[in-house]
This record gives sequence, structure tokens and C-alpha cells, in this order.
Amino acid sequence: MGSGMHTPPQRQTTHLAVYDFDGTCINGNSPALLVPYLLGHRLLPLHRAIEIGFWALAYKLRLPQNESWVRGKVFSAFEGKPKADVDRYLADFYDEKIASRVRPAAIEAMRRDKAAGRLVVIVSASWSGIVARAARDFPFDHALTTRMVVDDKGCYTTQVDGLPVEGEEKVRALTRWADEAFGKGAWCVDHAYGDHHSDAPLLACAERPCAVCPDNPLGRESKRRDWRVEDWS
Repeated sequence: MGSGMHTPPQRQTTHLAVYDFDGTCINGNSPALLVPYLLGHRLLPLHRAIEIGFWALAYKLRLPQNESWVRGKVFSAFEGKPKADVDRYLADFYDEKIASRVRPAAIEAMRRDKAAGRLVVIVSASWSGIVARAARDFPFDHALTTRMVVDDKGCYTTQVDGLPVEGEEKVRALTRWADEAFGKGAWCVDHAYGDHHSDAPLLACAERPCAVCPDNPLGRESKRRDWRVEDWS
């Protein structure tokens, strides 16, 4: 006779493939492209665009920068406007300025990951309204993006909800979401794809990291760590 004791079933591990969006899935940077688009529609004053431009220059020089500050400056164009209206505007922006920049190689990589049973997750510093529209073009399962606070009237503010999903925050956001969705220790990152040196922490948490059209610092880091490098341009 048996002892009457039952071995608890083991949890299956959920395998993830995580993708940066700007510069990886598309050729270009959607927040940077949004600024002149807003200027052209007279939604952003010139002096504010210049402030953002100086911030971008300092960022390019790898000087310490406040990620929330610059996103608030950009979203000042939408302050007090209904979320639904702004999200439609961002979808139109995507259609006009981003859709032509979609990288077919990214779509194919996602399809391969899904065919292999991996859950495909976008982890991006870009805004939720932009990446939500991208779901029509890319076969991802979930997206972790920068979100802005919506007030009690359903209108956008200039405050970031939490922190921008950038650099180390990409790993923290992914961990929080996956722990809640699947349980601690019940998930792993098989593949990770990114283009920018700030994506290095995300790539480092994957079993098979891949630098896509990397900038110079990420290219050097990839060589040092023997990470795969691919050209999706």
C-alpha cells in the first residue's frame, strides 16, 4: 500500500523572449520622432522642443539625465486631453511615421520564438499608446511600456506612472510582471534583443542575448561578453 503522501505537481516554467522596441523592432526612436510630429501639428511650443533637444544631446553623451522629466515635457502637449483621444492620435502618428520603419526581421524572430513555445514580450521605454498600435504589426503577447498618469477625469497628465521603462528599470518591470503572472522561479528569459547600451541589463538576464544593430557601447559589450550580434536593418 502507498504511504498516502502525494508529491506536489511541479510548476511548468514559462519561457520568455523579450524585445526592446525602438531601434530593435523599428528603425528609429519613436519618442524622438514624436517631437517634430508634435511641432508640425503645433501641439508643442518651439522652446519646449529645444529643451528636449538639449536633453537628447546630453543623453547621447551619456550624461546623467532625468528620464521622467523629458517624458513629462513631451506629454505636456497632451496635458488635460482625454486618454482615448490621445491614444488615437498616437496611433495615427504610428501609421504616418513608424509603420514604414518596421523591421521584418523582428517580426520573423517573434514568429520563431512563438513557434518554439516562448511568450513574446515587448519591454520598451516608449509610450503605451504607440506600442499598443504596434500590436497590429508585431505578434507579441504582452508589452511593458512607459505609462503616464491619467487623472480622475480620464485625461492625461505630465507625470510618469512609476518610472520610465528604461535601462535597469526594464529588468525590474519584467521581473515584477512575470513574478505576478507566473510566480517567482516559474519563468525564465530564453532570448533578449536590444540595440542600445541601456539595453545591456535586459540582455544580461537572458540565456541567449542578441544585440541588434548595436550602438558602439553595446557593440563593445557584446564582444566582451560574446553575445550574438545581428543586423536587422
